[in-house]
Amino acid sequence: MVKDKQNVVVLGASPKPNRYSNQAVRLLVQHGHHVIPVHPAVETIEGLPVSPRLTDITDNIDTLTVYVSEKVSSLLDNDIFQLNPARVLFNPGTENASLRKKLERHGISVEEACTLVLLKTGQF
Repeated sequence: MVKDKQNVVVLGASPKPNRYSNQAVRLLVQHGHHVIPVHPAVETIEGLPVSPRLTDITDNIDTLTVYVSEKVSSLLDNDIFQLNPARVLFNPGTENASLRKKLERHGISVEEACTLVLLKTGQF
């Protein structure tokens, strides 16, 4: 855990309540974290302002939690490095071995874990 209350970016956040990325936004907020959802075509998710791109975020980020495919995250690798989060979480189905190696080489902590499970078990 980086610290109790974190700045967390949810890459691939969805406005649809049944999606895991939306559930993560809600649960992160319930746990008191400052959440920045990222989606290119939505203005708000769960009442929070949405950033259309990672490059628009200027806050220091503790955790980037990934809810996009390997193909999409590979296209965003430079944006992720520019964001420079302390930690990147690849949720189930989003794993990206190539990007993981690059992140680790840059000193960014990487986990392949479910954000929802980590939050619900106190391991976030």
